[in-house]
Amino acid sequence: MKRLFEKFATFKSFGMVWRVLAGIFAIYLVTVLFLWWWWDAEPKQFDAKVQAEAMAHASGDQVVTGYVTTATMIEIAHTLLESRGGYLSNDIAPPGVWMDNVPNWEFGALVQLRDFSRAMRHEFSRSQSQSTEDPDLAEAEGKFFYDNSSWLFPASESEYREGIAYVERYLGRIAASEAPDAQFYARADNLRAWLSAVDSRLGSLSQALSASVGKPQLDLALAGDRSASQATSAPKETFLKTPWTQIDDYFYQARGQTWALLHLLRAIEIDFADVLEDKNARVSLAQIIRELEGSQQMLWSPMVLNGGGFGMLANHSLVMASYVSRTNAALNDLRTLLADG
Repeated sequence: MKRLFEKFATFKSFGMVWRVLAGIFAIYLVTVLFLWWWWDAEPKQFDAKVQAEAMAHASGDQVVTGYVTTATMIEIAHTLLESRGGYLSNDIAPPGVWMDNVPNWEFGALVQLRDFSRAMRHEFSRSQSQSTEDPDLAEAEGKFFYDNSSWLFPASESEYREGIAYVERYLGRIAASEAPDAQFYARADNLRAWLSAVDSRLGSLSQALSASVGKPQLDLALAGDRSASQATSAPKETFLKTPWTQIDDYFYQARGQTWALLHLLRAIEIDFADVLEDKNARVSLAQIIRELEGSQQMLWSPMVLNGGGFGMLANHSLVMASYVSRTNAALNDLRTLLADG
């Protein structure tokens, strides 16, 4: 009888341990699910002018030409690192490692940040093609192009923070009258050069989004030039279709790219006001900004749907592709105005 009682007590103690472990796991699971819900939110928009004035007030700078645009670039980078869950693209623990919407949004915004940092280095901070590049912007570009998924040695966040520090140094230098070597040039030609890079990005993004339902695509690579050639032959027609596993990835990358581009163009509208007025292009830029604002409307569906083009279910990728395509077309018109207006 005593031995039976001892076995029962042992079994009961094991039962207590398992209940404690089950309780701990339940608390952990609820915490992870809550964090997943809390972190799974796109950052809000900010006012580029107000943000720039706040930076200038904090550092005692003057808001000179290029200040709003540079400050906006810095704020976009800060947003990547300081959103609800921090930077999620390189997380290795739950729930970040299970999430893909916000990391894809981050990558989209990062793409536009990288392209703009390159334009800052090669276009906006140089008076002509033979002029010396700004050393701070040269360092910043390399930092922003660091691997977006590196967890350690070094982590992506540490590289991007160093990039922000270099851009902040440049920002302080363009606002200081005693440092004329640092400049921001608001000219039609350098704005047009950056818009050309944006045009290529949006064109590729629009194709990936619109291919969510699949479509035949003719080979137009050599169209318009009889003497043109390419390395190897290609089929005259291909069928493009984005895999269903990647549809929400492209959608959120598009959300991130259009979010970043929207803020950059709002800043451009301020710093390039005289150029736009001279080229009679202010309305064209305002229309582009309006299209981008439409792309940031709230997604009410709990998931990105992929209905047919004219099917019963919505196709969120096609809706986003519509905004991206219209923005792309309007950017082409703006580039023409900047060149010939």
